Amino acid sequence: MAETTKRVLLAAPRGYCAGVDRAVVTVEKALELYGAPVYVRKQIVHNKHVVTTLEKRGAIFVEETDEVPEGATVVLSAHGVAPVVHDEAKALNLRTIDATCPLVTKVHREAVRFADSDHDILLIGHDGHEEVIGTAGEAPDHVTLVDGPDDVANVEVRDPDKVVWLSQTTLSVDETMETVRLLRERFPKLQDPPSDDICYATQNRQLAVKQMAPDCDLMIVVGSRNSSNSVRLVEVALEHGAKDGHLVDYAEEIDDAWLEGVRTVGVTSGASVPEILVRGVLDHLAAHGYEDVSAVTAAEESIVFALPSDIRRDLKAAGMSDTMKHDAADTEVGALR
Repeated sequence: MAETTKRVLLAAPRGYCAGVDRAVVTVEKALELYGAPVYVRKQIVHNKHVVTTLEKRGAIFVEETDEVPEGATVVLSAHGVAPVVHDEAKALNLRTIDATCPLVTKVHREAVRFADSDHDILLIGHDGHEEVIGTAGEAPDHVTLVDGPDDVANVEVRDPDKVVWLSQTTLSVDETMETVRLLRERFPKLQDPPSDDICYATQNRQLAVKQMAPDCDLMIVVGSRNSSNSVRLVEVALEHGAKDGHLVDYAEEIDDAWLEGVRTVGVTSGASVPEILVRGVLDHLAAHGYEDVSAVTAAEESIVFALPSDIRRDLKAAGMSDTMKHDAADTEVGALR
């Protein structure tokens, strides 16, 4: 009996989004411009490999602002911070570079706007996630966290006629819409945000996985366990037909037992994952007979964000380039094999 053909379905888009690319390059440029050490409050993005690589170049990651020496340079992570963090940095006379993703900043501005009009803001997101902490910190007296559909019954508001929902940018689209549906059953006049809060990259990566999942015996998502959007990709794969799914930081974490009897492996990566890690997974699979790689393209992405204005100013003053570089996923499979 002939051996069953093994193949890989490779998601496009995958990997770095514009906000992650901007944040990582911001730290790299800060090290180049100001010299080591450059402090970074929290993980710049939620990826183990990225953090380790930047540490080797001289970045020092801290949990809280008061761990940064007075007068030093600190980069604020892509996930955003509450206004109190900016106050803390100012009190320590820190050179602050805010690498918050512009799409997260948009949600912050929405929170301020609706708080100013005295709305109750129902923030859909995961309790304790850095992005949620930052957004809620913009209007703590007006924000109520809603941690998924099961939390809807617990929500209380002052005036059901003045309620709006916002969301963390990296959630499952389907679960968020289910949460909104349940909230609207309780609060029929619930307002929507002015535009989608779940970011384009999160939606596109989930869309690709939805298209692939029914054909996959196994879905491998490259990403770290504290990466919300990466964790969601595994969940989406299993919900839409993949027989099995796992999250790995590196190819070495793949358990070869997962491959037993598997004909089709889907591969994708979260929005904070450099492409070199995906290539490692593809090489590992090729060594186990999965050499046939086909792209599944769900969307094209061309969005690029400029570096934060403060570092662009300093780079230009120093005669240095403020050009972005990119680690976007290759859409041509031939570039990978």
